[in-house]
Amino acid sequence: MTADETLNELLVQLFKDIMEIEGRCLVTEAFKDISYNDFHIIEAVGTKEPKSMTEVARWMKVTTGTLTKAMDALTEKGYVVRERSRQDKRVVQVSLTEKGRAAHVHHEKFHHEMIANAKGQLTEQEMPILIYALAKLADYFRQQYGVAEKL
Repeated sequence: MTADETLNELLVQLFKDIMEIEGRCLVTEAFKDISYNDFHIIEAVGTKEPKSMTEVARWMKVTTGTLTKAMDALTEKGYVVRERSRQDKRVVQVSLTEKGRAAHVHHEKFHHEMIANAKGQLTEQEMPILIYALAKLADYFRQQYGVAEKL
């Protein structure tokens, strides 16, 4: 197998594995009523001040219309609340409920554990090399395919 074939196989398999593992680890008994994608919407809403639907849609790289349907379901399930802005009634702001905050913490915990386990497999000398290589790959994909960094 050539270096190109090996790199392609590793990148494709790593992407698939991370997506599958994250989905399996996030959708637990406590959060069986929401999907893998819902966790990323919850992450986009965040735990700080309310965000507009437009901000969340931009972060998710979807249209506001696409986000609305998912947000309807998250609101109905009690993870998110929506309110009209006091400054501009046309703007809908979203924030997490306590249930939404618990899901956010659950998602963050998964990422912290994933990073800790990955770091545990590397030596002190390997860590900066991995970070450098991943940063170069991320920069390449953003520049090559016009993907903007998240807010």
